[in-house]
Amino acid sequence: MITLATKITLVRILLVPVFITFAVYYGDSVWKGNPVEAYRYAAMAAFGIAAISDGIDGFIARQFNQESFLGRWLDPLADKSLMLSALIVLSVTPWPDRFPLWFPILVISRDVALIVGAILIKLVHGNVQIDPHWTGKVATIAQITAISWVLLQWTTPPSIYPTVVAGFFTAVSSIIYMRGFLHQIHQPTDQHTTDQKTQDQRDQASS
Repeated sequence: MITLATKITLVRILLVPVFITFAVYYGDSVWKGNPVEAYRYAAMAAFGIAAISDGIDGFIARQFNQESFLGRWLDPLADKSLMLSALIVLSVTPWPDRFPLWFPILVISRDVALIVGAILIKLVHGNVQIDPHWTGKVATIAQITAISWVLLQWTTPPSIYPTVVAGFFTAVSSIIYMRGFLHQIHQPTDQHTTDQKTQDQRDQASS
């Protein structure tokens, strides 16, 4: 049975192509010299609803004990799909104010590096320990802020400012997570297993 929290996550995933479609249509209308603001508003609405639903499904899952294996897989997939689609579309389509290409490249490179690092640790030690760091959370908030800046077409200050801030924290969080991965790779297997058990006990105690 699919829980309510998972259903909301599925809706968020379905909103991704809706956002992409309206964002591309708006960019095309700008390129033709006749911007259709209704497309931009629709793209903003799709992104906004999807972003808000991220907090709602998490709250429901925790508050009503609806956490599930499917939800744990779909939730990060929905988050990354929404963020990456927004970064890419708002970089390559002719919006009046769009992201420089280095920004989506930086974010995508970080995600790829984290995935590769996690796979390597899984192969070496059999399990992966990822300790959340505040810079990662700040990077996510900064990325959402930068995306919202472009969607809303705010010009004071220019969108490059929130973009640079988001890029800075994305880069810093990448370095911190990769240092953690390198530490785990060079850690003896028995010590890594002990640390993993300790982390699991902490997670159980806090839940």
